[in-house]
Amino acid sequence: MLSAESLKRIDREIAKFPAEQKQSAVIAALAIAQDEKGWLATETMDFVAQYLGMAPIAVYEVASFYNMYDLAPVGRHKLTVCTNLPCALSGGVDAAEHLKQCLGVGFNETTADGRVTLKQGECMGACGDAPVLLVNNKRMCGSMSNDKLDKLLAELK
Repeated sequence: MLSAESLKRIDREIAKFPAEQKQSAVIAALAIAQDEKGWLATETMDFVAQYLGMAPIAVYEVASFYNMYDLAPVGRHKLTVCTNLPCALSGGVDAAEHLKQCLGVGFNETTADGRVTLKQGECMGACGDAPVLLVNNKRMCGSMSNDKLDKLLAELK
């Protein structure tokens, strides 16, 4: 189900916890699985549950709680815009509207070419750099003016 390299990465995460608490690595294991597969299909989550000795429902609960996990296919690039109150008051909603207009999609939609999926996110802990967004759950971009958003979109082509 997952490559040997991904399993090695998960094993390194498991090793950070006492042997009887390997389920504590579920957040990292799901992120590793998603990095490899692109999203978390039920079969992938079932595999992670089995690998960690957890009930599948416990893994589903984690995966559905955090917005960094994708339970359906997403575009090659996922842009998650923070629209929590501090960001919203500092341009987060405007940034989201600009992206919607430029991409021709709404939240939880993917461009027709499969290039970009736009998501709405909660606090990313960078209120001082608002508006902020995450690219593919890995790269945080702050102080995102319309010009910066346009440059980011050009970069992601």
